[in-house]
Amino acid sequence: MPKIKSKSSAKKRFHLTGSGRVKRKRAYHNHILTKKETCQKRRLGQKALVSPADEARIKAMLCA
Repeated sequence: MPKIKSKSSAKKRFHLTGSGRVKRKRAYHNHILTKKETCQKRRLGQKALVSPADEARIKAMLCA
């Protein structure tokens, strides 16, 4: 059987943690940052975990 390719877009957006959870970047941190509060920008810079409802779908895209 041929190998299954992983989605390139998912490879760029998601990373697996050591325990098998999926890490993601938060939205709204790319542009128009002047009107956002400092604490909001600091919070958006941190990574977040994908919700358990979406985790299986993303792992399938990553072929993990």
